Amino acid sequence: MQFVEVLAEPVRERRRWQVRATVGELDALLERFLGRDGAQRALRSYSGTRPESPGAEAAPELVHHAEAQLAGSVGAASARLAVDAVAGEEHIDTDDVMEMIGEASQRVELVRRRLKLLYDATGGIGTTLDVTRTAEELAQVAVPRFADFVTVELAESVLRGDEPGVNGSSIYTHNGSVQMRRLASNGIRDDAPLFATGGLITFVPTSPPVRSIESGQAVLVPRLGESRGWQAVDQVRADRILDYGIHSLITAPLPARGVLLGVVNFWRSEKPEPFEQDDLFLASELAARAAVSLDNARRYTREHGMAVSLQRSLLPRALPAQNAVEVASRYLPAQAGVGGDWFDVIPLPGARVALVMGDVVGHGLHAAATMGRLRTAVHNFSALDLPPDELLGHLDELVARIDQDAATAGDDTTVAGATCLYAVYDSVSRMCAMARAGHPTPALAHSDGRVEFLEVPSGLPLGIGGLPFEATELRLPEGSRLVLFTDGLVERRDQDIDTGLRLLRETLAHADQAPERTCDAVLDALLPESQSDDIALLVARTQVLSASQVAEWELEPDPAAVRRVRAAVTELLAEWGLEELMDTTELILSELITNAMRHGEGAIKVRLLRDRTLYCEVFDHSSTSPHLRYAATMDEGGRGLFLVAQFAERWGTRYTEDGKVIWAEQTVPESHGG
Repeated sequence: MQFVEVLAEPVRERRRWQVRATVGELDALLERFLGRDGAQRALRSYSGTRPESPGAEAAPELVHHAEAQLAGSVGAASARLAVDAVAGEEHIDTDDVMEMIGEASQRVELVRRRLKLLYDATGGIGTTLDVTRTAEELAQVAVPRFADFVTVELAESVLRGDEPGVNGSSIYTHNGSVQMRRLASNGIRDDAPLFATGGLITFVPTSPPVRSIESGQAVLVPRLGESRGWQAVDQVRADRILDYGIHSLITAPLPARGVLLGVVNFWRSEKPEPFEQDDLFLASELAARAAVSLDNARRYTREHGMAVSLQRSLLPRALPAQNAVEVASRYLPAQAGVGGDWFDVIPLPGARVALVMGDVVGHGLHAAATMGRLRTAVHNFSALDLPPDELLGHLDELVARIDQDAATAGDDTTVAGATCLYAVYDSVSRMCAMARAGHPTPALAHSDGRVEFLEVPSGLPLGIGGLPFEATELRLPEGSRLVLFTDGLVERRDQDIDTGLRLLRETLAHADQAPERTCDAVLDALLPESQSDDIALLVARTQVLSASQVAEWELEPDPAAVRRVRAAVTELLAEWGLEELMDTTELILSELITNAMRHGEGAIKVRLLRDRTLYCEVFDHSSTSPHLRYAATMDEGGRGLFLVAQFAERWGTRYTEDGKVIWAEQTVPESHGG
């Protein structure tokens, strides 16, 4: 009777009550297939009474129980055949039956192990969106269950997130060879003489990797010692590999979505048997599943790289030169995906500076692009020299309008929820005005080590609307450090935000006074191992414009006062060594003072500031803003501001609580810069 026929034979009615066997025969049968421990567990699970004597005849229920226990390991048909052979029911050679059943059992076990390996590979490969980590996971999952060593080579372009081309076209060299970088390797030992991880390897056209790439199929090299194509890659290294004991290889391509990413090599050394044709299927399946994860990681790398590049291009490439604060900054994109954190330092007229910190909800290209729009808007609003609360109000209206336009166009991505902190520091008065829209409050580190989180009224995040923003104003000590940051610095999924703020306070209390070293100390203390959110940090140490660089005059709206101020200014500029600017400064001040007397109200104040530039400021109590215009040929007036605009580098108007300031800025000769 053929083994296949026996397996196909239908179950006979009431056979479990007809087969007879001794207790010893059942013990031996179970031990042969289940092992001693397994046989004992199987017999102990029998609920009936089992005779103690091995020669005693087993009850039909015991025979049926033994057959059922055996079926769980080798299958019902094989278990039935084995019991029949032991009991003498089938007239076939018992040893042949046992050998056939043993081979079938081994085959079933092999299939089970391979299915288990594929199942583990599905869950174990692609746990992150990192190309290198995914390649390492592929190398780890196959050792030692399928191969003794595994190496993964990918095209260089894959590491950058680019496509290597259909069929790997871009990885070929001029002579038909293929260049790939070994990204991962794993083995049962660490001293294998294979190419080192990280190296760029050139595979000749006859090598297994190139054959695999060109055919799109896994390539079997059962005996490496007989493969001239494999040895041609590096004959010296090939000899070392053979001497080490590695003797068989399967190379499988890594294709995904029409793109060839690289190859994976499975090496065998411990098992004396070479890889077989049946092993090709498992190698191909492992490669196919890993290739999808690798391509996902590649695509993410490309998207992440684009988002990071966009974000970095939208952030300040270099902080602008100014003397109001000594400033340092850090920006660290999230590992999982770049977000919308941003910061800015904007010099303002009058020896002032604006410090900005913001955070856009979400990650990816949309968050980075939105951040760029908000940063541009803040720059434009700051040019109007608005108070912090008014600036945030305009920014809030802009965000709401952006979301309305997006909703009208059917776009469900929103900007609402973004946060922002805007502060303006005046290095003459040491006053700092600030307002925030849902953003973490800044920290102030004093030179004596005290650290406080400033009480700035918390407005709603941008785009929510409903309530006006409220600003606060305070005088900052000279040399104190104002620390602005985004929530990614202090918030963690596994800890309360108060813990992060407490650690930030302790770090600032002991950090070096220099802003650059303060940034380093803060990141060393608070940067998490796995960064899930962007981090932006800005540290500004306050500086003060000395009294010798500031001059002020109070005057009544009397034309004769203009002459006195001009004389005083000429004397002051000579003292400052700015004789080159005397004529233009006299002209600018004359026009600005005359304009204030003609159109303003009450007393007038004139102020000169010598910083990196020379600022001329005229204060009056009128809220009327002057406008630059072209005077007609016969007009008697209207040319004053035109002359100011021609001689000054910049000019403008800013409003105060009781009036306005018209200012003009002139470039100071380099040898006299502040």
